[in-house]
Amino acid sequence: MSMRAAIAGFVHDGDTVCLEGFTHLIPTAAGHEIIRQGRRDLTVVRMTSDIVVDQMLAAGCVTRLVSSFVGNSSAGSLGELRRRVESADPAPLAFEEYSHYGMVCRYLAGSQRLPFYPLRSYGGSDLPSVNSDLRKVTSPYPGPDGESEQIYVVPPVNPDVTIIHAQRADRSGNTQMWGLTGIQAEAVYAADKAVVVVEEIVDDEVIRSDPNRTLVPAHAVDAVVRCPRGAHPSFAQGYYDRDNAFYRAWSHISKDPQRLRDWLDEWVRGTADHAEYVEKLGEEFWAGLAVGEALSEPVNYGRRL
Repeated sequence: MSMRAAIAGFVHDGDTVCLEGFTHLIPTAAGHEIIRQGRRDLTVVRMTSDIVVDQMLAAGCVTRLVSSFVGNSSAGSLGELRRRVESADPAPLAFEEYSHYGMVCRYLAGSQRLPFYPLRSYGGSDLPSVNSDLRKVTSPYPGPDGESEQIYVVPPVNPDVTIIHAQRADRSGNTQMWGLTGIQAEAVYAADKAVVVVEEIVDDEVIRSDPNRTLVPAHAVDAVVRCPRGAHPSFAQGYYDRDNAFYRAWSHISKDPQRLRDWLDEWVRGTADHAEYVEKLGEEFWAGLAVGEALSEPVNYGRRL
């Protein structure tokens, strides 16, 4: 379906929305469509909260953020997020902080419908002092010293909808990605509904020719959206490069609240959809992010004679 239809059908005011993709294949275009449709009071779950979260905050879409990292991916700050957290300007933000592995464990618990997930890495950490959901339970098994052991656990996360970006899928939703991946499959399985945004929709035979690249199978997917260049300013391995200049520019844009809102009015609300956003940037711009071929070797899966 179209991006407009997918967001209208699966993202509602007050929902918990997961947007996953680790540096690579970030579902930016989906975030922009959420802004265009004026969604409100969302809880956004994203391990690496970056530019798209800053934009959704500035657009008034988000009241709660669940994350394990906030920042502009080594290129600076997120101005809107900092204002919300540091001075409640223009409104406070409820912020739940975990470690990266803590978020991974939450997705694992959510995808397996477990009540919690144990982990050792919070021992000695200050995070439990700022997040009351980091709790200890008594292990039913003896610890390394043979004695009873207290171990930290995290609760599951079960979003109303998870949205991810990938390189390609077939029309049924069998979704393939390669390069840098994150926790997308578990985030999909943890959610009630899942929307997959892809660079291209391919024939079934393409997917079947390389089944090991299918990280998200069709039965877990509720909508497939074709949206070329929909991860910008992040990158899609094999399709276009990361727009490092925009990451650097965002610190300056987001530092000024009015400049940030002017940017949203021009580039998000002022465009009908992502295709118009892409066209507005221009082919010369996209030529600067073009990538050359780096083909993988063919794999012989074998077949019966």
